[in-house]
Amino acid sequence: MDILIVDDEAPARERLAQLVEDLGGHQVVAGARNGEEALRLADRHRPDVVLMDVRMPGMDGLAAAARLAEAGEPPAVIFVTAYGEHALEAFHARGVDYLVKPVRRERLRQALDKACRLNRAQLGALGERQATADDRRQHILCRRRGALELIALEDIHCLQAEHKYVTVYHAGGEDLIEESLRQLEDEFPDRFLRVHRNALVARDRLAGLERDLDGRRFLRVRGSDCRLEVSRRHVAEVRRLLRLQGERDGAGM
Repeated sequence: MDILIVDDEAPARERLAQLVEDLGGHQVVAGARNGEEALRLADRHRPDVVLMDVRMPGMDGLAAAARLAEAGEPPAVIFVTAYGEHALEAFHARGVDYLVKPVRRERLRQALDKACRLNRAQLGALGERQATADDRRQHILCRRRGALELIALEDIHCLQAEHKYVTVYHAGGEDLIEESLRQLEDEFPDRFLRVHRNALVARDRLAGLERDLDGRRFLRVRGSDCRLEVSRRHVAEVRRLLRLQGERDGAGM
């Protein structure tokens, strides 16, 4: 694949170019120092992939990526930056992947492989869908084995808070995130239901209520081994939703 590298620091561009060369199978067609120059060079060279820094003087990487996405056949954009807090913004800007400096060769290989699976037509279609879809994000971010990864909201079964972190139980396993339950509850009230001060459950994952010998109530979570304690103030709403779910299931039979 033809690759354009965008970074305001020449040593960073050189290091990325060396990593690309070491991987083989790709070629760096140009290097840009900022977003404006990236747009000009992308128009000239029509790269398959842009390795894009986020923080740059003038037009930053997020703005440049948004402009690139407007092209008829946009390149895949992989963000490369030292600032992990920009990860969600980067994915909102339709980045294929997000690499944190110093970039490891294997992570770059994975990102380029992912970009390789998206041809130009697919990227264009993806841009159209995202431009017309719900503007809310469809993923949450976690750090897994040193790399930033996305968890699709639709794959989440439930979330539990403990100390400073929240554990997300999802189709692929479980991961820690730094977002609070309150943030997620406020942002996605139609997707997650509060059942306890330390737990949210996906509304489409309610499986049933159980009661232990001490009178405490626990919610079974469909597709998961989780049993979430339900506080007294939330029992009525959980029962109501389970009843509605039962009526819908019965109507569909």
